[in-house]
Order: sequence, then structure tokens, then C-alpha cells
Amino acid sequence: MFLECPADAHGITEESVAWMDALILRPAVAQPEEGETQTVETLIKCIVVASGNDASVAMAEHIAGTEGEFVKMMNERAEGLGMSNTHFEDCCGLTESLSHVTTARDIAVMSRELIVKYPQIHNYSTIWMENITHVTKQGTTEFGLANTNKLLKMATNFQVTGLKTGSTSLAKYCLSATAEKDGVRLIASIMAAPDYKARFADAQTLLNYGYANCRLYEDTQMPQLPLMPVSDGVESQVPLQYGGGFSYLSLNGEDFQAIEKKLMVPENIKAPVEPGEKVGVLRYELGGKVLGEVEIFTKGSVKKAGYKEYLRKTAAAWLMQGGRKKSNVPAAE
Repeated sequence: MFLECPADAHGITEESVAWMDALILRPAVAQPEEGETQTVETLIKCIVVASGNDASVAMAEHIAGTEGEFVKMMNERAEGLGMSNTHFEDCCGLTESLSHVTTARDIAVMSRELIVKYPQIHNYSTIWMENITHVTKQGTTEFGLANTNKLLKMATNFQVTGLKTGSTSLAKYCLSATAEKDGVRLIASIMAAPDYKARFADAQTLLNYGYANCRLYEDTQMPQLPLMPVSDGVESQVPLQYGGGFSYLSLNGEDFQAIEKKLMVPENIKAPVEPGEKVGVLRYELGGKVLGEVEIFTKGSVKKAGYKEYLRKTAAAWLMQGGRKKSNVPAAE
């Protein structure tokens, strides 16, 4: 399956895990030695680039105390994301059990959550090769990491941005592939491919299909908003502002030239007015179908007029009316 990407992980915050936190490792693809110390960032590279299962366990223990407690957090987060057909039994996927399961959809949902909330993951998932340094009592040595995602080096008409491979004898060869082209980001989720080459070929086929059928509309010329009339206020108008921009992903090749924009705001609003009050929407329609809306808010405040303000306005209006009458008096001959 493929999934389009639109941006806090449960239980894990920037305060609880820092990039330069030092972890003391115990032995097991990154090949750490017992008692070795590495940073969180180095272990992220080991996990993302080289599928370091030992690094995954070290991170799980650092975050939750034990791998078992971390797996509980994983399953809670999966439930919160709506991954209804997923159940984790370890932190790296190696356990071959009929109850250790997931689906292509759930992998895509999990991948989307990762890259939207933590886009810096692409800084690591696109590393092709890199050396890490082991520092132990025996001295310093280097160990090379090589990315298991060979899609990164395959000829494509889109930019490959990650994400993660996985395989066991029971699950076969799997891949969550992420890509970007013309502002559209897609995820291809491959499960149970017969060999490691097939998962990359299948991902490329899915992503080619996605980019052949998906087009992105972004409104770069939103209508200028009028001043909103205010009744019973010390000021007669208040400026408006949009709550954000608008984009729409087409899956059926629609004609974006036919998109209609409808400004839906009242004729006036009553004082008092506070900044940030919602007053309407800009609606986007195509062929009678509502594509979406952008909310419109007040950009300033207007206090409710009191007795003095009404008196002042009445006097000003009377003086203005008197001025008009004088201007209409014909000059003496």
C-alpha cells in the first residue's frame, strides 16, 4: 500500500532523551563491547542505517528501564495511533511469534507519525555509509555502518528519503519506503516480499503509481480579506486573518483550474471583539464537492461602545450633517 503524508511521541520527550545522552551498552550489527558508552545519536544511526537490534534494546532500556516496559509503551502508542492490527512483543521485531503482528497499513501509519512529527529522522535514514567509533577500555576502533535500504541508490524519478527495512524468516522481506516529488510525500509499505530485491522493486512500483496519480494543489494566492464591520463598538471595523494556508492532494487527476473559493463571513459582528475570534471560513469547492476550508479569525480587538462613545458618534454625525447643509447654500450674488 502507499500513503500520503500531511506533523509528540507518547511518553518520550526531548527532555527525557537527549541527543548526546551517554548509554552504557552490553554486547550483541553495531557490535558494541560490554560497558562501552555511546550517545543517543550514534545509536539512532545504528538502528536506522544498519538495523542494529542491540542498539534498539539499549535505547529501550535507556528510555523505559527495561525492554519489556518499553514494549508496553510501544503497544500503547500503537493503539493511540489507530494501529488496530498491531501487537509488539519486542523492540526490534526479531521475535518470531504468531501474536507478534502488524499490517502494511499500520506500518504506513507508524511511518507517517515518525516523519511528520520528527522530520529530522531523514537526516539518518538517507545516510548510505558512515563510520562510528567504539571507545572502550581496550582502546578506540572504528566500525562501518552500511544502509540496508538499497532503494536509496536505485534509479528513480523521485527522491528517496528513507525509511526502514526489516526481515525475519516468518515475516520475509519488508520495507517502509518514503519519497518526495513536487511537494508530495508518499509512503510505500511492503510486507512479505520473497527476497530482498523484490521489496525494493515493489516499493518503486508503488511509488511510481502514486506519483503518476497524485497531484498537489497549494493556494499561493488566497483572497485578500476585507475589514469586518463591527456594530456597537468604539471602532467600526476590525481586520481579519487566515488561520493557515490550504493544500489538497488529488488522486484522480482533477482540473485545479475549476476550483472555486467561497469567502463565508457574516455582514458584521457585534462588539466586544477579542483577537483570534473565529468569524468564518474560506471554502474550496470543485464540481460541487467541498475540498476543505481555512478558518478566518479577527486580528484585533474592539471594545463595546458606552454612553460617551454613542454621544460622541452622534455629535460627530450631527456636525458632519450640518457641514453638508452649509456646503449646499448658494453663494450670494
